[in-house]
Amino acid sequence: MGLDKAVDSAAEAVADVAEGASLAVGGFGLCGIPSALIAALLDREVGGFEVVSNNCGVDDWGLGLLLRAGRIARMTSSYVGENKEFARRYLSGELEVELVPQGTLAERLRAGGAGIPAFYTPAGAGTQVGQGGLPWRYGPDGQVAVASPAKETRVFDGREHLLEEGITTDFALVRAAVGDRHGNLVFHSSARNFNPLAAMAGRVTVAEVEHLVEPGELDPDEVHLPGIFVQRVVRVLPDDPAAVRRIERRCVHSGQEGGA
Repeated sequence: MGLDKAVDSAAEAVADVAEGASLAVGGFGLCGIPSALIAALLDREVGGFEVVSNNCGVDDWGLGLLLRAGRIARMTSSYVGENKEFARRYLSGELEVELVPQGTLAERLRAGGAGIPAFYTPAGAGTQVGQGGLPWRYGPDGQVAVASPAKETRVFDGREHLLEEGITTDFALVRAAVGDRHGNLVFHSSARNFNPLAAMAGRVTVAEVEHLVEPGELDPDEVHLPGIFVQRVVRVLPDDPAAVRRIERRCVHSGQEGGA
């Protein structure tokens, strides 16, 4: 791999993502999701993916497209409430789901990227998160086929903590506002959410960027994620329908007092 990590297309960027690969995918809701890379994966005849992402898009956008096509076998997420197809597949036994407290999920990704195999956290202690028994997969009869195991615990300063394992994945797919050919990335506002953490966790990290600049054009103090974590960069064009930035729930004010 040379210093120039730019590739010509999203299809080329994900061409070696194999059947059953594990993927860390950035984004929060529909904010900052790598929609062009997801669309490129959708065009390929591979699936069985084990995906780690805060959520699974919506029924007709983002990871929801891969889910609807039956390409996702397992999700590790913290929020799944905006996708009816997700609920249907989970409850019918077509999808395995590991629900993780949101802060724990973020730290598991960061820990994996930092080479930390596990850490203790008080989040979830005293609940089924720690005690086990959360339904991971249902059977065709509606009974729980696979349940979460109990976690190792330890007391620090009189408070129970759970041992949580760091997450690493075969690939990471992220979206940034600006990237250079060396893979240094800058995220815009709240699109910085899970993207840097997902990028750290991937053994091969692919970043779609809205603006591709030459090395040296980014001030080092502006860089949110250094290129050492990124292996491929692809520029997405503003007129690419797969790269459009959608709003999950559009909320507007009428401008009148008491208006909806």
